[in-house]
Amino acid sequence: MPDAAPLLIKNVRIVSADSTEFREADVLVDGGVYKQIGSGLSAPQGAKEIDGRGRLLMPAMFDAHVHFREPGGEAKEDIASGSEAAINGGITGVVMMPNTTPSIDSGAVVKMVLDKAKDVSRIPVYTSGCVTKGREGKELAAIDAMRSLGVTMLTDDGDSTNDAAVLFRAMQYAGEFGMFFASHCEVPELAGPRALNDGPMAYKLGIKGSPACAEEIIIDRDIRLAHAAGAHIHIQHVSSKLGMETIAWWKERGDVKVTAEVSPHHLMFADEDIGDFDTHYKMNPPLRTRADNEALLEGLKNGVFDLLATDHAPHTPFEKAQNFTEAPNGITGLETALVSMHDRFVARGELGWDVLVKRYSAEPRRMMGLDPVPVEEGATAEFLIFDPEAETTFTADFMKSKASNTPFLDKSLKGSIDLVAREGQILLER
Repeated sequence: MPDAAPLLIKNVRIVSADSTEFREADVLVDGGVYKQIGSGLSAPQGAKEIDGRGRLLMPAMFDAHVHFREPGGEAKEDIASGSEAAINGGITGVVMMPNTTPSIDSGAVVKMVLDKAKDVSRIPVYTSGCVTKGREGKELAAIDAMRSLGVTMLTDDGDSTNDAAVLFRAMQYAGEFGMFFASHCEVPELAGPRALNDGPMAYKLGIKGSPACAEEIIIDRDIRLAHAAGAHIHIQHVSSKLGMETIAWWKERGDVKVTAEVSPHHLMFADEDIGDFDTHYKMNPPLRTRADNEALLEGLKNGVFDLLATDHAPHTPFEKAQNFTEAPNGITGLETALVSMHDRFVARGELGWDVLVKRYSAEPRRMMGLDPVPVEEGATAEFLIFDPEAETTFTADFMKSKASNTPFLDKSLKGSIDLVAREGQILLER
């Protein structure tokens, strides 16, 4: 990109991952870095000036769990549309999951994906790689070839690595290279049709439910494997209170490196929200109970969950219009995550901005071996400006994703992302 003109943001409140207090200041961005942060700053010649009064300036977000569907599923999403959706949601870096067609299980596919991302994306796009060839759980993928191209996360996401012996061997092998493992936790024989939580709502709708223990068993299994292999294990999209408590127990032991994530939808929605077979609430792991929602939110606050991640899962309207058991799992999340977290929790005093920035900006970057992007003099300017008093209506026209399979479709939520910038370049301005 060409060098951007200096940018002066006046009277804005700065959000930090390390403090519950806001600092009101003027912020001068020049040459892609925070040149000055203070009061009474004057705009240099040729600078763009923005009145930040009443708004918040914070580090841009980073999502470590997205499905961009390329290669093979470009009708749902591709790298270009997915990265623009990320920018629309205040996100300036993402990690793709490898359950594409073909799967991202070799150096050749990794190179194809990363080369495409460099051509079409305005933000960094990273990719994970498969643990096993074709995600079939039988034979190790080309791990070293993927590592040589920068892949650090290995996962068979979309499914668990079914053979524990294969996963254990992978952990012993790839752990030596500093790679880590992300686990989609599920016993397929227990999970059944993966339609919804096993409970009163499943009985009411007449659909076989998926019990939480189908997830919880593999959470414990994969952490035990990592403990034995000396590997780093990351538990994806945790949905149940007991699953979270299992992770907390292992963390308290302190003899295995375990990190974990929770998705916004598992904090906000429960199986009772499905109503009359609304497939916008169908996902895997399924939505659990209100008690699970409350427990998971506490886990996000107290650090059982290291990060927030959307599991952005776009599908076509035709696919989601199928009957509930046949419709695919997943909802989009990149564009709604930050605003919905503000609307549901921050604006109501249930969550602080510091926690949200820590879990959705700083910690995901750290897990991927990247530096956080704090708002500090001399640091790289990678930020967003948020208006907590405005509203955002998530119409299909507003969203940049090819898909709009979200419970927030056509709904208005409190908060607006007004500007997104990276290295001084304005990527989005409203």
